[in-house]
Amino acid sequence: MWPFSRKGASGFSWSSTAEEVTEGLDGGGLTAVVTGASSGIGAETARVLALRGVRVVMAVRNLSSGATVKDSILKEIPSAEVDVMELDLTSMASVRKFASEFNSLNLPLNILINNAGVMATPFSLSQDGIELQFATNHVGHFLLTYLLLDNMKNASRTSRIEGRIVNVSSEGHRFAYSEGIRFDKINDQSGYNGIGAYGQSKLANILHANELAKCFKEEKVEIIANSLHPGSIITNLLRYHSFIDVIARTLGKLVLKNVQQGAATTCYVALHPQVKEVSGRYFCDSNLAEPSSKAKDVDLAKKLWDFSVDLVS
Repeated sequence: MWPFSRKGASGFSWSSTAEEVTEGLDGGGLTAVVTGASSGIGAETARVLALRGVRVVMAVRNLSSGATVKDSILKEIPSAEVDVMELDLTSMASVRKFASEFNSLNLPLNILINNAGVMATPFSLSQDGIELQFATNHVGHFLLTYLLLDNMKNASRTSRIEGRIVNVSSEGHRFAYSEGIRFDKINDQSGYNGIGAYGQSKLANILHANELAKCFKEEKVEIIANSLHPGSIITNLLRYHSFIDVIARTLGKLVLKNVQQGAATTCYVALHPQVKEVSGRYFCDSNLAEPSSKAKDVDLAKKLWDFSVDLVS
């Protein structure tokens, strides 16, 4: 058997697609926010959730690209409910503006998918003066989640439908700096390493989800929070590494997932009944998986939470 087709406990595998893992599921009446939904697995996640009846709000930096994806979804699924709203995760002002505008729509938020990200970029700072990968992949999503939490809590309380927060992390979290999170050196250019900084931001995604899960359990809130590795995928994340990108788009087709497969775990964790009441866990190939030991460090998760609160305050 081709090893990538071997099914795990969930009944799905490396090769499962987003449509396959959500087949037969009805998301009617649910509303989801998907960040980074104008391309790659974010766009496919938006499409498949819409296909299953979920009202999808595409939170995108480029409104024109978002509108193009929306048009393609509506062409395929005329009954789909899809909105496009501007969100630049490198700017806290933009995050606050998005959250305010979304909350003013009076839509109950059931699913939040923190998907957008950048990978192994050259050193630079965000609009708020924070290292770009940490700012985009973690801080922006941390603030967005915080600003939408009251909405999600109210939605779960009034509808009695479990809310779900999904942080798209990566196996790249295992390549974080040796100390995990460089709290005192977040903006240190002299010691900057693109892969280490990417790993740090992806580790932060897991720790964030775990701390949210802990808080929800303590508060007895009917919301779950999980993180995942979507798989190694042919997307534009490698645009800063032209040679690697060329290799990935040629030889990589033999071992890398396409976007339909890459969006599978996100859609599974966001919608599948097998994940009900499962919180603070890490998924890969639409199955439970084990992250690094640092990703399970509860003290590191709490320290990151406090650090992030200070950054966004």
